[in-house]
Amino acid sequence: MHFSRFLLLATASMSVLVASPAGADVAPSPDKPASPGWVARQAPGFYRFALGAFRVTVLSDGTAPRDVPAITSDPQAVRAAFAAAHQALPVEISVNCFLIDTGERRILVDTGAGELFGPLTGRLVDNLRAAGYEPGDIDDILLTHIHGDHSGGLSIGGRRVFPNAVVHVDQRDPALWLSAEAEARAPAAARTTFRQSHQTVDPYVAAGRLRTFDGATQLFPGVRSVPLYGHTPGMNGYFIESQGQRLLLWGDIIHASEAQFRDPGITIDYDVDRAGAAAARRRILADAAREGFMVGGAHVSFPGIGHVRAERSGFSWVPAPYSVTLKK
Repeated sequence: MHFSRFLLLATASMSVLVASPAGADVAPSPDKPASPGWVARQAPGFYRFALGAFRVTVLSDGTAPRDVPAITSDPQAVRAAFAAAHQALPVEISVNCFLIDTGERRILVDTGAGELFGPLTGRLVDNLRAAGYEPGDIDDILLTHIHGDHSGGLSIGGRRVFPNAVVHVDQRDPALWLSAEAEARAPAAARTTFRQSHQTVDPYVAAGRLRTFDGATQLFPGVRSVPLYGHTPGMNGYFIESQGQRLLLWGDIIHASEAQFRDPGITIDYDVDRAGAAAARRRILADAAREGFMVGGAHVSFPGIGHVRAERSGFSWVPAPYSVTLKK
């Protein structure tokens, strides 16, 4: 059993920065120096909970600032949704990864952006260590899909970050993103993804540590893939099930919580197949609302754990209540 690494009294680590109305950090006044303990950064970003006999740790890789409306299919509606939610733009989109400790295996779902997205991301390994694990502890990595903010943390400087892990991904994504023929046909704007995919995934291919599967597959006891094709040709979610409790880790079903729950038809420029992505979103949101299983979202504000509720028009997000203990 690997549960000894869990510190039950440290279920989550968060801190709040004091900010001025304009958003800048408040500088100490000359007559009132800052407390020696005040630092302009957050505490380690991890949050954990029990799912039946499994232990789940959400790991923050950081945030990616984006002017979200500008990269969606309906900028006006999305901008209005952000305004109604009192969210300033650009917004820092959470990049969340998920560690499933089954007691037999340590399974990491997605790896964040690594060195690809700038200084606000690439924090997965630090937060993994803060949560009591080392990169060498990871047995398997399940990629929801191959995109820089999900597969980018696999390798740094051409070297595998997780030396003992086998990477699993739906065969449709490597068939696109690792294909020289597909890259040659791709428009110039898309070629960054091909380059980043080779940069981060190829070291595992070379080491014989990339395994592909085809659609819905039972990968491990209590862990199965759920095809959610559209955002990429091979995007999958992963159902995690233990003792009757269920968690779906759905990858990039949602980028803009403020708008896409209410209107699942809104798509994002990163979607390879916009119609397919919208159809997958409608289907899985309806399933989550009807069946009541818990959801983990890669880009829902950290820790991105909650439920989907059906509304008269569309859906809404219900964050899971914070818990100090690892209650089942």
